[in-house]
Amino acid sequence: MKIPRYVVIVAAAVVFVAAAAGYLAWKQYEASQLPAGIVSVNGRVEATQVDISTKIAGRVIEIIPHEGDIVPIGSVVARIDTSETDAQLHQAQAAAALARQTVATRLAEVASDEAQLQFANEEMRRTATLVAKGWSTHEQYDQRTQQLNSADAALKAAKSQVDEAQASVKTADAKVEELQAVIDDSTIKSPVRGRVQYRLVEPGAVLPPGGKIATVIDLSDVYTTIYLPGPQAGRLKIGDEARVVVDAAPEFVFPASVSFVAPESQFTPKTVEVQSEREQLMFRVKLQAPLELLKNIEDQVKAGLRGVGYVRIDPAAEWPARLAVKLPPPDQQAAGK
Repeated sequence: MKIPRYVVIVAAAVVFVAAAAGYLAWKQYEASQLPAGIVSVNGRVEATQVDISTKIAGRVIEIIPHEGDIVPIGSVVARIDTSETDAQLHQAQAAAALARQTVATRLAEVASDEAQLQFANEEMRRTATLVAKGWSTHEQYDQRTQQLNSADAALKAAKSQVDEAQASVKTADAKVEELQAVIDDSTIKSPVRGRVQYRLVEPGAVLPPGGKIATVIDLSDVYTTIYLPGPQAGRLKIGDEARVVVDAAPEFVFPASVSFVAPESQFTPKTVEVQSEREQLMFRVKLQAPLELLKNIEDQVKAGLRGVGYVRIDPAAEWPARLAVKLPPPDQQAAGK
């Protein structure tokens, strides 16, 4: 006898609902077995997202990592076309070299004018001696004075030109540094070690300043977000111990610590008049994973995984044996790399 299809579908739905109810009941039973001072709540594994953007406008000529790739800190993510800037840099470098040559020429002129001034001083001194002895005329003395004044003025003018030439060198060097900075900024590097979550553009795209190129998950900042009611959240402090068990690997218990407790509730009724309503105020809490642990399992870290967070709100409470820290074996951690 052939069973109608709708009967099979209904039976499957009943089995599914029963399984879900059983799982929920098991979770509730498990939570009820926790010692006083330790609470459990569903959570979600999250990680800080970092948008990698270009500082300068331009056409993207290369994007190196693909989605899912791990990029080390300081590694090249993309490059912007700098052909036009390269030409401007060469011109600026040539202008800087010419400015330095001009400074050398002006310094040589100063040396020559200093020699002329020294000679004029000697001539003035000799003429003054001869006039005093009556062997030269005052007219000759006046000529020597005029020559000395002219030599002194020429030296001051030459020194002023040296200052101008040196200022030109500084201006040219600043232009070179500016263009070199633009070229350096055209090579976009990752500020963190992370996994590429989204590659937002492809080579050939023209971006404005601040244009986003990729989104990277910071593997050094992974945490589980949970929500606790006010009476429990109010007893937490930064650094309190916690545990995390993710649905994808329920056989492991990961250590964590409270790194953030929201100063304001996330879910607030319109009116808060009685205690039962105040208990509905939920506060966001972050359970931070240790950095050393993340280094060993970074390839297995996936934002969005669901799990259960366990928080010790009473420092005197003892962790039950089933919540003792249990990490993947070293060979399994290494296999993930």
